[in-house]
Amino acid sequence: MMRLIPLIFLLRATAFAERPPNIIMIFTDDQGYADVGCFGAENIKTPRLDAMAAEGLRLTSFYSASPICSPSRAALMTGCYPPRVGMGLYPSSSQKRPELTAQVLFPYHTVGLNRDEVTMAEVLKARGYATACIGKWHLGHQPEFLPTEQGFDSYLGIPYSNDMVPTPLLRDKETIEEPVDQDPLTERYTAAAIEFIESQKDAPFFLYLAHAMPHVPLHVSDRFRDKSAGGFYGDVIEMLDWSTGEILDTIKRLGIEQDTLVVFTSDNGPWLSQGEHGGHAKPLRAGKGTTYEGGMREPCIAWWPGHIPAGTATDAVAGTIDLLPTFAALAGATLPDRTLDGRDLSNLLLHPDAAETPHEAYYYFKGLGLEAVRSGDWKLVFKRQQWEEYPYRRNLPPEPDAWVETALYDLSADIGEATDVSAAHPEVVARLEAMAQGMREDLGDSRTETVCANCRPLGGTTPE
Repeated sequence: MMRLIPLIFLLRATAFAERPPNIIMIFTDDQGYADVGCFGAENIKTPRLDAMAAEGLRLTSFYSASPICSPSRAALMTGCYPPRVGMGLYPSSSQKRPELTAQVLFPYHTVGLNRDEVTMAEVLKARGYATACIGKWHLGHQPEFLPTEQGFDSYLGIPYSNDMVPTPLLRDKETIEEPVDQDPLTERYTAAAIEFIESQKDAPFFLYLAHAMPHVPLHVSDRFRDKSAGGFYGDVIEMLDWSTGEILDTIKRLGIEQDTLVVFTSDNGPWLSQGEHGGHAKPLRAGKGTTYEGGMREPCIAWWPGHIPAGTATDAVAGTIDLLPTFAALAGATLPDRTLDGRDLSNLLLHPDAAETPHEAYYYFKGLGLEAVRSGDWKLVFKRQQWEEYPYRRNLPPEPDAWVETALYDLSADIGEATDVSAAHPEVVARLEAMAQGMREDLGDSRTETVCANCRPLGGTTPE
């Protein structure tokens, strides 16, 4: 039976075709699930983010594609799980130590996101968008991998993590300050973002604002220092909250709020081993560097007055891999002519009460290893050693090398992944294991020594 399309859908589709929405992607670094008031923050105040959620949509099962920086950002930009685009384990560039590999890019690397990949900036630029990247890039700092070679008209930021040296501030490809003074950096990024929005307000634009904070070392402007009950880390989060408010206020002042979609989220969970400087994920288990929920489930808010219903929430599974196809759909842009892992979330954003997740399963990669799979409320976590919950080797359990068997969790009843129910649900274990095996055959799995069949090469390397 043919379903009739409501008139409002047709009107919206026509409006988007005539005037595609502006898109602003705000991406923080190492911010925990419980570091936003409306996601459970206790001593940290985020009134602007809370108001953004009250005027928009909270996504409470929203995932990064990796628990660490570079592969997570590659997934955001390409709409793919990191291994598909060659990101996740980076070869050493040292002739003296060729055996060294890393799971994030460092200043000594000469590799990066392959320029043959199509980023969300390139997708939107082809649709006529002005594009700008402000903040952390971390997908290759060599000139051929920088944002202006990956679809962005302009770039201002540190090309990798703020704890790496040298720590230059780049404008496009030129260093304008080294080392950059990081205390006012969030304010500088915010001012640059506002300047871009104001200059492009009359035509569609895409702004990727990727803050350096709250990655350590923490930095904060004087007017936010020692203001939060959450300590220095709280000061940093409250400054990011202010920054988001400044962006939203600019959009409203310019009268373009009904033409502008804003998405706020983070690249991975909190760096718990940093103690008071490391953020919070409770009630989720673990944090950055792990594929437990605390490492990859992120606070996410989507705001688009007149289009996204105010004060709504959805627990449908979604993630950063979905944003490229979603933005493309809303912009009326053409998707890249290659395999993507992300799915279009536009129906979920516009109709959160009626839409469901587009994912039969979601896969948790760390490096090139497949460590878990979620389908519905069920999550299967594969066998691992105890120390893997403490990836930075701090506060280790008494027997860190002891093995923890494959476990099944019902996230609807056990969001903290505390109780293994695999013995009671062997059929669920078998179903999720079969899904995982299919993904291993597609993208490989270093944990089972399965070779990738459908991965594309990392930029700067020679395909085998």
